[in-house]
Amino acid sequence: MAEENRPAFAAERRERILELVRANGTMSLRDIAVRVRASEVTIRRDVRALETEGLVDRRRGGVALPGRIGHEQSYSGKSGQCAAEKAAIATAAARLVRPGDAVTIGPGSTAEAFARALLTRTDLTVVTNSLRVADVLAGAVGVEVVVTGGTLHGPIRALVGAAAEESLAGLRVNRAFLSGNGVSADRGLSTPNPAVASVDRALAACAEETIVLADHTKIGADTMVPTVAPEEIAHLVTDSSADPEVLMTLEETGALVHVAVVAQERGQ
Repeated sequence: MAEENRPAFAAERRERILELVRANGTMSLRDIAVRVRASEVTIRRDVRALETEGLVDRRRGGVALPGRIGHEQSYSGKSGQCAAEKAAIATAAARLVRPGDAVTIGPGSTAEAFARALLTRTDLTVVTNSLRVADVLAGAVGVEVVVTGGTLHGPIRALVGAAAEESLAGLRVNRAFLSGNGVSADRGLSTPNPAVASVDRALAACAEETIVLADHTKIGADTMVPTVAPEEIAHLVTDSSADPEVLMTLEETGALVHVAVVAQERGQ
């Protein structure tokens, strides 16, 4: 009998999957497969069984606790997920930044990875409400960093509220780089938290164009509060595991889709 079909082993593996999802809020099937040391096919079957028992909810390319699709994960929980994909997305997105640009960058682990990809840039101004992004760029010689005011929203280390929005009013920048918890052709970019969403809208409103950074677990997902309408997304930068059918629907709304290939897929 194959090891993955042994009842005791399957039960232990599914318990481990539950532990991971409870700790992280949501996880991609790929990340679970790596952590559990099983194939994605096996993990998909396990998740299906767990969903039947009402223990998890399946989502496109991943899994979440029941009723937690719109739940806001802790920053530490999100930062460890899809790290290679986020690094590839960051590198691809950095190519859209031109010398002399002024840009806004929102909060999130993908945005933090993007900030790292800008460390060697010169003649760049970054406006952000993310303390993580500001910290990454603090030592960059050629990057001027402007941090909004506001009240600290702990889960994602971002400044929110009226002061944050007021500090963005009247600004004009070239591009806004935003991430979130979901992006779809129906609702555009979305996030679970209304206060975060409100500042995201302000970050986008002062930019000539908006660029969304989203790994494959976010593609096709919808969360509670929309931030950027589908037709207002000029570019979407994602990874090669994103559902191609969903990407096609996003392209139909006018977004130019950039698919980043992670280093392992290039054979490096």
